[in-house]
Amino acid sequence: MKKTKIMGILNVTPDSFYDGGRYRRTELAINQGLKLAGEGADIIDIGGESSRPGSEPVHLEEELKRVVPVIKALKKQIKVPISIDTYKSKVAESALKAGASIINDISALRMDKRMVKIAKEYDVPVVLMHMQGNPRTMQKNPFYKDVIQEIYEFLAARIKFAERNGIKPNKIIIDPGIGFGKTTEHNLLIIKYLKKFKPLGKPILIGPSRKSFIGNILNLPARERLEGTLAAISICLLNGAEILRVHDVRQVKRAVEIIEAIGGQVSTFDKNS
Repeated sequence: MKKTKIMGILNVTPDSFYDGGRYRRTELAINQGLKLAGEGADIIDIGGESSRPGSEPVHLEEELKRVVPVIKALKKQIKVPISIDTYKSKVAESALKAGASIINDISALRMDKRMVKIAKEYDVPVVLMHMQGNPRTMQKNPFYKDVIQEIYEFLAARIKFAERNGIKPNKIIIDPGIGFGKTTEHNLLIIKYLKKFKPLGKPILIGPSRKSFIGNILNLPARERLEGTLAAISICLLNGAEILRVHDVRQVKRAVEIIEAIGGQVSTFDKNS
């Protein structure tokens, strides 16, 4: 990847931690997808089941009802790639048939054994994310002896599993899973040492957008965490992130452009000095 990719979040859910219910109606979700594309999103990530801490699973038919009409409508109106945020193979397959072209699986192909077959059959990029536990339980006293090493080993094992089951090496993206079974300290360490995951040889996706670790530091609710998000994504970018999963596409895109412009000048200076 030559430039940072911005993945805009589109939650078609009633209970997501930041925008839950805002785009629950199909027409509102479609309009938001168009807005994200207009703001410069490189990918739109559509999810029909909240994965916030403590969330309950959604029935298959309900999840399909939420996401498929939105994907079909957006596919007709925009050229931006659409990602389906799900761990259910039937949802992923229906989404791919409707026009999605990326699978974003918070379970890293663990929660539905058929998911790896779908990713292979449709030959699409797949995001493998680290999560300790599941959304309902993941924030109940998460513990690691060495958070970076344990996540690294998990991702290495899931990469090996995916490739062994026929997913092409260049179709795999990794995500260390900010906020998924991690304390505030764990999340800060992941961002600080993000470069430690580079030897895995896969593009790194990261999603710190408006999450609770920012709120814990600033003592602010989700609606007031934009500045904290921009600070976090800036460090992520400098430390090797290649895809930023965010709610605020326009603001993040502007921040990324400045960081990349400065980085280009620094590289030029280093070569000439």
